Amino acid sequence: MTGTPTTAAAPPTTAGRRALVSWALWDWGSAAFNAVVTTFVFSTYLASRAFVDPALVAAEDSTAAAAAAVERELAHNAAVVSTALTVAGILVALVAPAVGRLADTSGHRRRSVLIATVGVFLAIVGMVFVAPEQPYLVLGAALIGIGTVAYEIACVGYNAMLGQVATGPKTGRVSAIGWAAGYFGGIVLLVVLLLLCIQDFGVDGRGGLLQLPATVAGGQWDVRVAIGIAAVWLAVSSVPLFLAVPEAPADPSRRGSLWTAYADLGRDVARLWRTRRNVLAFLLASAVFRDGVGAVFTFGGIIAAQVFGFSPSEVILFAIVANVVAGISTVLSGRLDDRFGSRPLIMVSLVGLALTGTAVLFAGSAQVSFWVLGLALCVFVGPVQSSSRAYLAKLATPGREGELFGLYATTGRAASFIAPALFGLAVTVGGSTRYGILGVVVVLVAGLVLMAFVRDETRPASRGAAA
Repeated sequence: MTGTPTTAAAPPTTAGRRALVSWALWDWGSAAFNAVVTTFVFSTYLASRAFVDPALVAAEDSTAAAAAAVERELAHNAAVVSTALTVAGILVALVAPAVGRLADTSGHRRRSVLIATVGVFLAIVGMVFVAPEQPYLVLGAALIGIGTVAYEIACVGYNAMLGQVATGPKTGRVSAIGWAAGYFGGIVLLVVLLLLCIQDFGVDGRGGLLQLPATVAGGQWDVRVAIGIAAVWLAVSSVPLFLAVPEAPADPSRRGSLWTAYADLGRDVARLWRTRRNVLAFLLASAVFRDGVGAVFTFGGIIAAQVFGFSPSEVILFAIVANVVAGISTVLSGRLDDRFGSRPLIMVSLVGLALTGTAVLFAGSAQVSFWVLGLALCVFVGPVQSSSRAYLAKLATPGREGELFGLYATTGRAASFIAPALFGLAVTVGGSTRYGILGVVVVLVAGLVLMAFVRDETRPASRGAAA
């Protein structure tokens, strides 16, 4: 990561389109976790009244005391899920860099992705058995936490493999293809699950074309079968990566154990501080603005529902259209990245996000306003994420990409509390959910300011000066 390139074995150059498509299909399949588990289906299921005392739910419309008790239990359920994700974030921050380093040095980068992907798959399969009863809440939250740890570790190796499917001049374009595949995979999977399992076609207590029991009394099989389909989606979509993209070669000069990996990692960070401080500056800036970008999707649905009066089905429809817009803009941004560079595209996109997010504050309550501004936000989300990954891949020393992407995961997780905290603070102080967007904008602007201090080492003049 920080030494001279001659000390690291260069990763193999794979043959063209087959390897690229196979690599991008993993992003396509990861929608099973991102879109279904953590965003729209399973996490919403855990936060629903399915895990509240049925007696309280039955009396909710009759007495104010019961209604207040339901709200308290819902808040408790959300806290349980939040705690699981917090623990998962800490674990990822602790293990991701060392795992990435060991995968690089041992020549087992692809194997690390395979093992972690199997972990994600098993966690999702376990969610099928989370029945709509209070005792299963902790199990469901634990499975989300386990899946998150496995997913983030898989992403370390997967992101590091970008250099194995893309040459320098095409890194931005290929990274964009991967991100876009993830967006479009989410669209297709959500539509499939909506039609097969969840959509109400007029049969009481039944969901989707499969007519699955869609009530708590019926076991909420509409959601649970949807989760099972998502697990199969992930497994099938991931297989090509492990068949078509070769393993990176081992570097015998840097073999070691997990414990020596941490010691070596500490020395590498110190060496980064001495010799490539600009890389650390980017890791810090990206940690902040990636937290803000993630919050755009995390809290967008809440703002749509509570401020602009979107119904649940309207929120899902918006989510599908938003993913289409984000996917298209990400594909187009890849060419801009390769032409103008990753850093300029990141800066422009952050400015666009900050300005559009601020406009939401003054948009009134008409749904058309949120459609326009919300989709405008989505234009900039994908390019920021894709160009951030491409920029880091360009900075990495060949053969040591996993180390750098491990740090990338760690810094991102370390900052993951900032946007939620500021969102909640803004809502509390402002007295309306609408003001929460200000908390997100503050994080985006902070990331933009930090990014202004990052030199562009990927341009020819910058590389010459750095050398």
